[in-house]
Amino acid sequence: MTVRGRTRANGEGSIYPHRVGFAAYVWVVTATGDRRRKYVYGPTREIVHDKWLSLHRQAREGPVATRVPSVGSFLEYWLREIVQPNRAPLTYATYETLVRLYVVPGLGGKRLDRLSVRDVQTWLNRIRQSCQCCAQGKDARRPESRRRCCAAGKCCGQVPSARTTKDMRAVLRSALSQAMTEGLVSRNVAVLVKLPSGRSRKTSAWSSEEARAYLESARADGDPLYAAYVLVLILGLRKGEVLGLLWDDVDLDEARLVIGAQLQRVGRRLLHRETKTAASDAALPLPVICVSALRLRAGEQEDAAAAVGPAWQGSKFVFTTRYGMPVEPRTFNRAFTARCVKAGVRPITVHDARRTCATLLVDLDVHPRVVMQVLRHAQFAVTMEVYARVSSASTREALRRLGESLDG
Repeated sequence: MTVRGRTRANGEGSIYPHRVGFAAYVWVVTATGDRRRKYVYGPTREIVHDKWLSLHRQAREGPVATRVPSVGSFLEYWLREIVQPNRAPLTYATYETLVRLYVVPGLGGKRLDRLSVRDVQTWLNRIRQSCQCCAQGKDARRPESRRRCCAAGKCCGQVPSARTTKDMRAVLRSALSQAMTEGLVSRNVAVLVKLPSGRSRKTSAWSSEEARAYLESARADGDPLYAAYVLVLILGLRKGEVLGLLWDDVDLDEARLVIGAQLQRVGRRLLHRETKTAASDAALPLPVICVSALRLRAGEQEDAAAAVGPAWQGSKFVFTTRYGMPVEPRTFNRAFTARCVKAGVRPITVHDARRTCATLLVDLDVHPRVVMQVLRHAQFAVTMEVYARVSSASTREALRRLGESLDG
């Protein structure tokens, strides 16, 4: 006997006619633990049947979302609920910027579960060739008298760097990974897109001669950041670790310091917070040149406090402004670059300068066991390989004199 209007074959379950052709539903459990119907649609019974079977498999494997947000809506949730409470403030700020400036304008309107490899690939290909000054209206936001390129009809061709493009994909990949965890998508399409391999920028550290010239220039000019440069070059400290150093972390009598915090500018906030990883925290021995530079810095800070009197802010930071406030990371960058020019040495970044550390420790005749501690090598044999690189005798002698001298 055939029931009038019945269109389901035996064993197909909840498949029925719909205005688009056919529809079906499966009872699923959502990420919040609720039991709800999940619907699928298609123009033919066969297509819907395949979708219905696939949906059954998903329901057996774990939670299934019944409502899928747009890419933009999900990224807003992901930043607010996943990234901000669980990642470092600077990481959140970086992710938020990439999402706001690049991902949402290009992909934000797509439904999350319909985002395809082709969508992401096309977006990345296009954005790598698009002037972002034009796309984001950077020049147009300037006062009319200061407009100089895109808003004035002279496109500056400010395309994203290869690093920025990789960061865009990385952020989207991380967000889609969370979407998979929550059952909103079945695969991470960002993993499958291709980017040009490209070559990473080859940078080289200074030679001992260049580092010596740099430090001698800063010492001769009475640069208030001289000791900071010493810590970067001799101990290999990061910029944030140097600027976040407190006097409580320094023991000049025992010739050691403890790295446990860093100073970071995040938006409008200057944050003094823990280092990036537990491996970054360490108690480091101080070679003579570092002790000498820090003693000099302590005296300079006392003189600065006496000079401004009540205006002194009473900061416990080792490196401060003339009024005792912490030194801004960008200010340190500018000062480091300006000192390169004054010293007549090849300009490099603060991060690249850290790579000079190993060679300088050898040239200062620091004991290999101390070098092992400073460089945080797990094996002594690795440290001894560093001793194959030794500079000229005159350079080594000049570095020792610089470290042993307090009065110039």
